[in-house]
Amino acid sequence: MSVTEQNSEELVLSPTTPHCTDGAKVEIITSRAVPLGGPRAMTVRRTLPQRQRSLIGAWCFVDHYGPDDVSVTGGMDVAPHPHTGLQTVSWLFEGTITHHDSGDHHAVVRPGEVNLMTAGAGICHSEVTTQATTTLHGVQLWTVLPDAHRHGPRRFDHHAPEPVLLDGARALVFLGSLLGYTSPVPTFSPLVGAELRLEAGASISIDVGPTFEHGLLVDAGDVDLEDVTVAPSELAYTGIGEERLRIRNNGSTEARMLLIGGEPFEEEIIMWWNFIGRTYEEIEQYRQEWQDEDERFGVTEGYIGRDPAGLSRLPAPALPHASIRPRKNPAPIARPDERI
Repeated sequence: MSVTEQNSEELVLSPTTPHCTDGAKVEIITSRAVPLGGPRAMTVRRTLPQRQRSLIGAWCFVDHYGPDDVSVTGGMDVAPHPHTGLQTVSWLFEGTITHHDSGDHHAVVRPGEVNLMTAGAGICHSEVTTQATTTLHGVQLWTVLPDAHRHGPRRFDHHAPEPVLLDGARALVFLGSLLGYTSPVPTFSPLVGAELRLEAGASISIDVGPTFEHGLLVDAGDVDLEDVTVAPSELAYTGIGEERLRIRNNGSTEARMLLIGGEPFEEEIIMWWNFIGRTYEEIEQYRQEWQDEDERFGVTEGYIGRDPAGLSRLPAPALPHASIRPRKNPAPIARPDERI
């Protein structure tokens, strides 16, 4: 997925020093609405990045969307656009999307199956709702590639995890290890990602690594994490030092959520539009190379947009005139009073 705002925000993220925590504290990160596309833009609910917190482990971007009636919103139609220094993680609850990228990877993104695209030094790709889709519902996430791997090759990985069945709960672990299941999908820093479903009135206690910070994104249900209510589309953050997370569904219908986490990312990075780099000069270079159709990004074959008169590739927005000011990610400790 592309960041399509014309006034893309610059983010400079600085390393933090881990601290131990006493007890299970929960910080709520609320979403902001962001339109993707033109007049019938599909609106997503973005919880990362925010001024409140920009990273959870190497997770740097979380867009939650739907359920959208495609006949009304037009669905997803993102023309070829570039990425550097990151991995995109696509996870659907309903509907299907076609993916084409300049690494010559072509796939259909389906519910319950993870599709992970590694940009490395540069890639471009497109995402379009399939014609058979009537309702689109899912989450798009990014992870930052560490400096040692961000200049690597393009790649694409797909995995359909086996469900982990628990008393009153079901989990699909698509990245990392959780609940005795390990995903084979490669990552370049310690990460975890899983879909969790809780039956009405059910609760679950999950053992987690104390070196990880975690985020729980609620898609649907009357959910609390450590007795703190988490509304749909909110992201509940817990810092390092926790060994167990307790989640409860207080409602009369099934609850669904995503759990993400990882070890605090300790490299300073800059995020702007669809690029992640280390210096502003790199971002300027990436933007110019995309505009010049440089071979860094290659060419996406197979894109067929829903609008015959639409763009064949997305142009980069103009760089801001203001100088970049460092934005430090808070220490990996939950701040219960920081709800924004």
